[in-house]
Amino acid sequence: MQSQAESTNNGTLALDITALRGWIGRTETACDTITPRLLRQYAATMDMAETEAAPLAFHWCLAPPAAPASSLSPDGHPARGGFLPPILLPRRMWAGGALCLYDRLRLGDEVRRRSEIVDVTLKQGRSGLLCFVTVNHEISGPRGLAIAERQDLVYRDITAAPAAAPRPDDLPHATWRQRKTADPVLLFRYSALTFNGHRIHYDRSYAMEVENYPGLIVHGPLQAAWLLDYAAEIKGAPPVSFSFRAVSPLFDFKSFELCARDSDDGLDLWIATADGVHTMSAAAQW
Repeated sequence: MQSQAESTNNGTLALDITALRGWIGRTETACDTITPRLLRQYAATMDMAETEAAPLAFHWCLAPPAAPASSLSPDGHPARGGFLPPILLPRRMWAGGALCLYDRLRLGDEVRRRSEIVDVTLKQGRSGLLCFVTVNHEISGPRGLAIAERQDLVYRDITAAPAAAPRPDDLPHATWRQRKTADPVLLFRYSALTFNGHRIHYDRSYAMEVENYPGLIVHGPLQAAWLLDYAAEIKGAPPVSFSFRAVSPLFDFKSFELCARDSDDGLDLWIATADGVHTMSAAAQW
């Protein structure tokens, strides 16, 4: 197979999209069991009451890839290739996704996740070349399908300039607001729960000196979990569908709020920092 990447005359990385799209249709299956310890540690990390019903975004802690330490890349992720295509753009981020919630997972459930790569695309953004990978997941428990999920991953160059964050006057008016904080201990504990070795979440010197961020990055799934739980709290019941999109990075030193307002079919939600930067948007329907 032809190499999927090469350098152009000006030094920019070019990707062979034909080779990368050869990963479309690949599948993998992973299994896990919801244990008392994992539920207890998740509740402690998220500062919520422990119950036998798993929290709504708990499935992101189940059956994470467990690559041997000797096979990890310098950023802490498993080496490129395998189930996900070997995209050589160095920054990998969770760009967004969508959930359909059919059943609540519970303590003791044996859970099976079937994953399939459904699309690989290239785009030229304002900040440079972007490669998007779309993965569909089916998370099933003893009572059948519990969650259907679409996961959107984006790969980009480290040297690309970040896109401008929305101005404060671009943000809508919120009916509900809840202040949150994300300190390094929380980020480390969430990384441990999800077995996420990406160093931008807990290694400040790596995040700042190698990936050129001003601080530690708050996980995209963690932000989405907060918004999903907040939506259920506002309406008094879990939504049947939830979608989210990362807008700009959220850093551990920023003060921020969960925000929500009514929409035609549910709630629009977002996260905004105290200085008006919009970091994630979401929508929930009942």
